[in-house]
Amino acid sequence: MGSLGSDTRVLNGLHRASCALIGVTLWVFGGLGITDNLDFFSTTGAPLFGMTTNNLLSAVSLVVGTVLVAAAARGGRIASTVSVAVGALFLLSGVLNVLLIGTPYNVLSFRMPNVVFSLVVGLVLLTLGGYGRFTGRLPSDNPYADEQHHPVDAEGDEDRDQRLPHGEEDIEAARSLADTERLVASGAGTDEQRRMLAEVDSIRDLAERRRAWRELTDRGTTPT
Repeated sequence: MGSLGSDTRVLNGLHRASCALIGVTLWVFGGLGITDNLDFFSTTGAPLFGMTTNNLLSAVSLVVGTVLVAAAARGGRIASTVSVAVGALFLLSGVLNVLLIGTPYNVLSFRMPNVVFSLVVGLVLLTLGGYGRFTGRLPSDNPYADEQHHPVDAEGDEDRDQRLPHGEEDIEAARSLADTERLVASGAGTDEQRRMLAEVDSIRDLAERRRAWRELTDRGTTPT
């Protein structure tokens, strides 16, 4: 078995378990709030687990809990995606609702314990949902490595579009291209050289750019 950050089964299990656990927690909070027959839009709410709630917050908790549990049931990849998205919403909710406490717009009946809970849950979901997926350059056996879209050449080395020239013709093309770029940059280049550079400037891959430059020079126009 590989490391926690690369083993597919362990990583999927972590994402699904954390997503389901938070979902069930929200189910409990929302379910108990609904059974207390609270006012739907009360801005004061009733105490529950050290926080306050009303029927609107309870209903929202049940819906979000259902989304998280359903995502966990679907698989690790969707659980990771949903965890990150919901985690971001929890953080946003904590930041916004702290500004609404004590105002008539506090329709979710938030108090500071609710804000802290929202921020903590958001961080947990973001951290666990994104673990092994969005951190650094992923190993090849990581189930999310394909999302980073790092091209791999025939020898298995990562192609960062910055490969060094290989072979005599490629080296000569690189030298010719660099010399012409310096010449044009100094203002001493010809119109033909500027035209040729304009043709290859839109090519981002350096190896492809050198190949295009060789084709231009092979047509009989040698930049000097």
